[in-house]
Amino acid sequence: MADINRDDAEIELAFPPRFKYGERVIARSVIRNDGTYNGRDIGEVLVHKGEIGYVININTFLQQFYIYAVDFVESGHRVGMRAKELCTLDNLPDDVLAQLGIQAGALQTLGSAKPTGESP
Repeated sequence: MADINRDDAEIELAFPPRFKYGERVIARSVIRNDGTYNGRDIGEVLVHKGEIGYVININTFLQQFYIYAVDFVESGHRVGMRAKELCTLDNLPDDVLAQLGIQAGALQTLGSAKPTGESP
């Protein structure tokens, strides 16, 4: 137990959760099975960087961190992740949207189902 990195200076629970239920998020890095995901080998990739998912639950860990259960629809994995491993697609700050310019409109369709009748 001594090797758990608690990031003692950071107490996320002192603030509201960063993400909300149903919010679209994107993985900031590759997530591998640490042994807590049943049916997959330890070290196996569960989520690829850039994969889009939806927050389906919010819990806590070590009375210090929020853990967001994220449903990655494309891969079919539901994975618990820390806020630092995720980025929102639904609530980007205005300055970020301004920097994206016309490309910001494309964010609305990321992770959404294709309209009916559209070919793959």
